[in-house]
Amino acid sequence: MIFKGLIFIAKKIDELMQREISDEGRIKERLMALQLKFEMDEISAEEYDKEEEELLGLIENIRINKENSQQQ
Repeated sequence: MIFKGLIFIAKKIDELMQREISDEGRIKERLMALQLKFEMDEISAEEYDKEEEELLGLIENIRINKENSQQQ
């Protein structure tokens, strides 16, 4: 019984994570928050560049996946 509950929770967490990384709006919000942190000197330029590149890559992947799913 406990094992089934753990599997259910793990699946729900995975669903939430997939939704988070596939939602372009949320990623854009994270980009804005990142920019604000940088402008307020809370993070270095190197940290900003690294995180920005990662977030922009996620947006690009989302767009590619949307294009691929529309072509099918």
